[in-house]
Amino acid sequence: MQESLFQEDIPEPLAARLRPLSLDEYAGQKHLVGEGKVLRKLIEADQVSSMIFWGPPGVGKTTLAQIIAHQTNAKFVNFSAVTSGIKEIRQVMKQAENNRSLGEKTILFVDEIHRFNKAQQDAFLPFVEKGTIILIGATTENPSFEVNGALLSRCKVFVLKALETADLAELLDRAIHDPRGFGDQQVDVSDELLEAIATFANGDARTALSTLEMVVLNGDVDDEGVIHVTEETVEQCTERKSLLYDKHGEEHYNIISALHKSMRNSDPDAAVYWLARMLEAGEDPLYVARRITRFAAEDIGMADTHALEIAIAAYQACHFIGMPECTVHLTEAVVYMSMAPKSNSLYVAYGRAAKDAQKDLAEPVPLVIRNAPTRLMKELGFGKGYEYAHDAKDKLTTMQCLPDRLVGREYYSPTQQGNESKYAARLSEIKKWKADHGA
Repeated sequence: MQESLFQEDIPEPLAARLRPLSLDEYAGQKHLVGEGKVLRKLIEADQVSSMIFWGPPGVGKTTLAQIIAHQTNAKFVNFSAVTSGIKEIRQVMKQAENNRSLGEKTILFVDEIHRFNKAQQDAFLPFVEKGTIILIGATTENPSFEVNGALLSRCKVFVLKALETADLAELLDRAIHDPRGFGDQQVDVSDELLEAIATFANGDARTALSTLEMVVLNGDVDDEGVIHVTEETVEQCTERKSLLYDKHGEEHYNIISALHKSMRNSDPDAAVYWLARMLEAGEDPLYVARRITRFAAEDIGMADTHALEIAIAAYQACHFIGMPECTVHLTEAVVYMSMAPKSNSLYVAYGRAAKDAQKDLAEPVPLVIRNAPTRLMKELGFGKGYEYAHDAKDKLTTMQCLPDRLVGREYYSPTQQGNESKYAARLSEIKKWKADHGA
């Protein structure tokens, strides 16, 4: 008896206490459960069928399944792929059959469904087909590869996104004022610190609420019982020094600009520092990798075409292993970009061409390089006189490829930096050959 009383005195974690009970309390996924959106309509019309929720951890997959069961008056069975097998599946299905005979629906929520092998997944099939259960599977992996085709074809896949910082900040604010959270206590915490915790959580509601619970429990209590949460407390609980970095605000753009300009200025030390400033503050590594990829073409380009390969490889590494392991891959990419020869000739070339394209969007394609798949098009002269460069001795022809009004226009002007000097020499040879042959 004493053990039972002791267990009842242990409070549930904040994330469990604050679990939403309705769609109106549910944070994020507005593209699915916002007013008028497809999943919300299905829930409100009680027309829910088997489905798969695909998304990162902490975005509310389990919570959404529970809300669906509650709003559709269905029995909810939480089934873990980690601890359950065929035997447990059969037991659950037997109970679901009994529920069905009594006119009750059963929603079977299978967490980490990708961990089931093919035989285990196949065991669900007949019960999904008969309507014995409404299967809701949750996975952090691509269901196209991790859920067998037969089962996947009977389920609608909904993609859940990482929560926005604003969604998490709103959730944290509700936790402060909701009686299920800290509503019956006096907690003094600034909006800036709630924003910092939301940023640190990086799209994960469970992490955000757990962090909030930790900082409140470690807050300073004054003589009147008010709990004061300070920046120092937040930093200690998250092991982050630059928490007030706003991923969508001015400082975000200042620091990514600093990284870009440090690489352009061939300063690897500064570039690595600004990289660390972003990552340690909770910036999405894929965002940084995308910016590095842009830099590889905009500021290096043909001077070192290997730079783009390095950037893409860094992006793939970030996607594959995530933080914190991918910090070294981004560092490699940033140092490489800083040390590589620089050329913005591709950036300039596209800008020049875009300006002409915007002015003359209707400029006709020369007949000689138009495709002619039909007899009528051939009769109209499409493709007439086309010269196949591979058949030419020098792999060059005098054929006109620009519209008449733009003949002679030059967009790409290679520099002498790095490997681009080779392309500059080759372009010079091509232009001389065409001039000698009357092009």
